[in-house]
Amino acid sequence: MLAAEIAFGSGSIEDEDWERESKSLPASRALAAFDAGKPVALAGAYAFGLTIPGGELPCAGVTWVGVMPTHRRQGILRDLMRQQFEDIRGWGEPIAALWASEAAIYGRFGYGQAAPSAHAKSLCNRFALREEAKGSVRLVDADEALRLFPPVYERIRGTRAGMPSRDERWWKEHRLADPESWRRGASHKFYVAVEVAGAIEGYAYYRVKDDWENGFAKGSVRVIEALATSAEAEKTLWSFLHGIDLVTEVEVYVFDPASRLPLLVRDSRALGLRVGDGLWLRFVDLDAALRARSFKPGGSVVLEVRDELCPWNAGRYRVGEEAGRTDDAAELALDVADLASAYLGAVDFHRLVDAGLAEECVEGAAERATLLFRTDLAPYCPEVF
Repeated sequence: MLAAEIAFGSGSIEDEDWERESKSLPASRALAAFDAGKPVALAGAYAFGLTIPGGELPCAGVTWVGVMPTHRRQGILRDLMRQQFEDIRGWGEPIAALWASEAAIYGRFGYGQAAPSAHAKSLCNRFALREEAKGSVRLVDADEALRLFPPVYERIRGTRAGMPSRDERWWKEHRLADPESWRRGASHKFYVAVEVAGAIEGYAYYRVKDDWENGFAKGSVRVIEALATSAEAEKTLWSFLHGIDLVTEVEVYVFDPASRLPLLVRDSRALGLRVGDGLWLRFVDLDAALRARSFKPGGSVVLEVRDELCPWNAGRYRVGEEAGRTDDAAELALDVADLASAYLGAVDFHRLVDAGLAEECVEGAAERATLLFRTDLAPYCPEVF
């Protein structure tokens, strides 16, 4: 981990961070490169389930990827990626996913942007709902949050592709934990539960960054996660966050691009939304990934997929009611990374063809593929790992 920390410009690891990560990421799921016995690069992978349309797949959550500045541009990262794909395949995990510290890196390793993420930075004095919120919010401690929040998360996760599973240990040590080193000048974590008609329908945890200027408060609320199961809960939650005393703005680094909130406020511009890449996805066993996914009714289409780094994926696949390899003629041809962008429902095939990233070999194939892969809600990953 030290090699990765230096690569990211930190150079130090707290004992509690090492203990936490060693539980979540055992040595058997990490790769390191050495020069004269000293570590110069690292790549690891958590194990979790990732929701896909119609179900869930075992997923390798790639993390702690870094090469020390002294050893860049020597092919080390490419070698690590190749070996990691082999390992993930051996673990029986059909897909890998990551959040990219530098977005330009991972497309060349077959990763595609699969679940966009948004950033929101809104001014409290410009926040106004179209209709008054009717739910209630109460502060809870971390122990009560551990009891109340996971069921809400699971209800939402069942409806959204791109969301990772969380066991009790992950909730306690990663989501609800509050080490001083994570605060970056802000307060401890606050945990709030949203009640609508007597039921817990949402939650948030956040920090407050205190600030003053010329005798006036201008603090900010830093929202770590905020989820709600209904429009009423969402209105109640965001109304509360924008009404906290002594703050002038609310900032959310991982905001759901398909959130109801822009439709629930009078001025969506006031949310300061900016959409960018979020979760990146990579097929390690494409056949298994396509067989596990559900598709909308409407026939089938034959895809021809190219894959340089994982050649076992290359070939033709029929997708639809019956998915799997085929010898039938290709109707749509594309790279494995671009198929990954469409797999969870983030990008449709018309856009890929229009951008020159997919070739329509048979007229109408892009339309059929788009309808087959369509999802009711856009994918979303609230977990940065």
